[in-house]
Amino acid sequence: MAVTRRSAAVGAVLLAAVLLGGIATLAWGDLGVGPRDLLEATRGEAGAKTMFVLERLRGPRLLVGIGAGLALGLAGSLFQTVTRNPLGSPDVIGLGAGAGAGVAVATLFAPGLVPAPVGALAGAGAAIALVHVSTGLGFASPSRVIITGIGVSAMALAITQYVVAVALRDASTQLAGYLVGSLNSRSLQQALFIAVALLVLIPLIALLSHDLRMMDLGDQLADALGGSAIRTRTLAILLAVALAAAAVAVAGPIAFVALAAPHIARRMSGAPGAHLTLSALVGALIMVLADFAVQHGGPLENLPVGVVTAGVGGMYLGYLLITEWKRADA
Repeated sequence: MAVTRRSAAVGAVLLAAVLLGGIATLAWGDLGVGPRDLLEATRGEAGAKTMFVLERLRGPRLLVGIGAGLALGLAGSLFQTVTRNPLGSPDVIGLGAGAGAGVAVATLFAPGLVPAPVGALAGAGAAIALVHVSTGLGFASPSRVIITGIGVSAMALAITQYVVAVALRDASTQLAGYLVGSLNSRSLQQALFIAVALLVLIPLIALLSHDLRMMDLGDQLADALGGSAIRTRTLAILLAVALAAAAVAVAGPIAFVALAAPHIARRMSGAPGAHLTLSALVGALIMVLADFAVQHGGPLENLPVGVVTAGVGGMYLGYLLITEWKRADA
């Protein structure tokens, strides 16, 4: 995780790409807010239309998308580092599926009383708690965590499908957008929520960075050097879950961002190991590009952003699987 010149340069390019992508998302189209309008807004001189777009329409969804992307990129990098599984992400252990089940069940039993983010957090928390208990070893065994998580994820998906298809046929259309992940109708309050979550969790990750570096050496050597592989793995997974849950709370279960971002970051850096900052920036860029596509992308227009990330991410997952198989056969 040491910062090299190449990593610093890649980070600067990614940050610039996120900013430019965000500006393009705001500026494109009939309700576009250009750079000049943004400057006027910072000086308090913008018109009512500009402020409406920034505060009610495109501004909140852009901020929520960037925040969710940062959180998912970090979560995926943490998870893959401590499980040493290149195909690992919080989605694998049932967080996204649990969140979807939580929303569906809350809509079934308390329609209009429990907000979707609350149901999502409750469902995600229940799924992770079930994984923790079912492994028999907490988060100490990466393989058990992943295998158990796949089972919990399948169970949560079955609950969601039953509720949507059988019990809530009339509400299934409204639920569909949230269950695949969406940035539609976001608010500044949700943007503030994900910002606060990042401000709280990122310093905790920084405190764990030394132990994460030792984890790259293997469990036995990490223990011999004075660390605790089990403690580090447990804390890192809990932080990854908290990050992913915060993203789910504001944007729904966005698929594949947490899986793909660390891989792209490693390829761009040209070095093995965890690249937390680069992974976060890649996650943010993926979300900005996906949001631009669903706002201005022709046939993709008006789709939930999770549909785009799932489609592209599914192809990327296939590529990763083929790469792993070829490497294993070599």
